[in-house]
Amino acid sequence: MTAAGVLVRLITILIVAAALPCRAEDVISGRWEGTARIPDDELNVIVDLAQQNGAWVGSIIIPGLGVKGTPLTDIKVESPDVNFAVKGPLGIHLNLRLLDANNKLAGNFEQAGNRAPATLSKTGPPQVEYPPRNTPLAKELEGEWKGDYEMLGYTRHVSIKFANHPDGATADFVIVGRKHNVLPVDLVTQEGDLVTVDSHEMGFSFEGRLRDGKLTGAIRQAAIETPLVLVRAK
Repeated sequence: MTAAGVLVRLITILIVAAALPCRAEDVISGRWEGTARIPDDELNVIVDLAQQNGAWVGSIIIPGLGVKGTPLTDIKVESPDVNFAVKGPLGIHLNLRLLDANNKLAGNFEQAGNRAPATLSKTGPPQVEYPPRNTPLAKELEGEWKGDYEMLGYTRHVSIKFANHPDGATADFVIVGRKHNVLPVDLVTQEGDLVTVDSHEMGFSFEGRLRDGKLTGAIRQAAIETPLVLVRAK
């Protein structure tokens, strides 16, 4: 083989080698649907994975756990391994591996120290649900609001302090019961007269409407919903 032929062959090998990671990433990017086989049942799982500006993003749907379009965190893709967690209080992790030539991910669904086998098949392009952004609030909502509710036999005191900023509103969300809890807030929105404050990490949310100078609605913790009325702090 001539020197020119050797050079051409070397360049071809380098091009092919450089393309392999890209093809692996293209395979992993997509919508994956399947099940996690927990004891006595199967959980349907839908995962969307995509690359955005060189970083992996994703969301997950688990109807059986009330998870719908929840963002993925700690996404780590080192083909053939794909690992990620589910944002929120459920403590879900999936550790998967891409199986050769059949567009399947298989591995473990882990939660609270329990582990179940999971298998997902690629069904199409990714449909990542991006988390909503904070919106501005009506000016009359700015400031601090306070109220009380009862849960598990004792009273909890709630304080929510709203502030508007150029990129949307923020809220300081505090619940005082047996402990003083400052909740991390990741979403504040107003749609019409409905105001929503979410702390996905802690599993709390508040929804209310401004009526007669009061924010009347409910506070939710996991699947428990309790009426709550907030009044402007003096």
